[in-house]
Amino acid sequence: MKVPTTIGHSRARRTLVSFRMGRAIGRVGVALVLAAGAAAMTAAMASVAVAQSSRTRIVMLGTGTPIPDPERSGPAVAVVVDSVAYLFDAGAGVVRRAAAASRNGVPGLNAPALGRLFLTHLHSDHTLGLADVLFTPWIQGREAPLELYGPPGTRRMVHGLLDAWDEDIHERIASSGGPSAEGYRANVHEIVPGVVYKDARVTVKAFAMPHSAWKYAYGYRIETPDRTIVISGDGRPNDDVAAQCHGCDVLIHEVYSDAGFARVPAARQAYHAQAHTSAARLAAIATAARPGLLVLYHQLYFGASDEQLLAEVRAGFAGRVVSARDLQEF
Repeated sequence: MKVPTTIGHSRARRTLVSFRMGRAIGRVGVALVLAAGAAAMTAAMASVAVAQSSRTRIVMLGTGTPIPDPERSGPAVAVVVDSVAYLFDAGAGVVRRAAAASRNGVPGLNAPALGRLFLTHLHSDHTLGLADVLFTPWIQGREAPLELYGPPGTRRMVHGLLDAWDEDIHERIASSGGPSAEGYRANVHEIVPGVVYKDARVTVKAFAMPHSAWKYAYGYRIETPDRTIVISGDGRPNDDVAAQCHGCDVLIHEVYSDAGFARVPAARQAYHAQAHTSAARLAAIATAARPGLLVLYHQLYFGASDEQLLAEVRAGFAGRVVSARDLQEF
């Protein structure tokens, strides 16, 4: 009778010890998780604090692609300097994302203040919001025409939009208390590589980006009083990105996952290889460019996870890198 009792006590002791160890390990695990979460939150808060203390704030208004992901609006980046906004690309949802950022405390992104737009190229996912930027701020009170910079073909696109909404424009202007007679218009500047815009706050330089069969596609280098930012737009690997960045503060670059790409049908692989930049190739570009921060956007996952995409970039780039989400600020 004692033997079974002794075995029972041993089991009880082992169970009690295991339970206590489990609780201890659990506490440690929870502490580690909480610490990791706190560290991530601290880093995120620090990033926002730095942005808010700077004269220059970068807001990712849209990080998406032609894939209709409800969590990602079409490509659009706002560079806000001294409360004046400069928009780069106009993907679907751009004005509503700007309104959300304005509500979150970023000045200069309320609709009537949206008066400057730079297009990287004329692919639909980068321009579906162009009508939105033309008309919505005007209806909400913008009185001056939009200053619009883009590749050859931009003027034709604007003319088409104004023609499509001709009845809307005339009805609104004629209505009692309606919007101004000029605010829906655009002063279109069709650009070539080089300095395309300069004022007291920013200098904007365009440079060529090779992107599938597009004859004109650009990236932009934006110099502000306290930061230098390079935005790739869409493009396959281009050595000029590193030259344009050259230790810039922030490099915002499109990317696709190498692991996901392997699952893409061969015909589309041929297209994407000529149109976009893989994670491994971007890592090499970023290593040469030496940005203070690499921001991934227009991410083509092809079924890979965000963590996998980041791991692919970090395998070849030792600097700071983040995979952006809509409305993130840097």
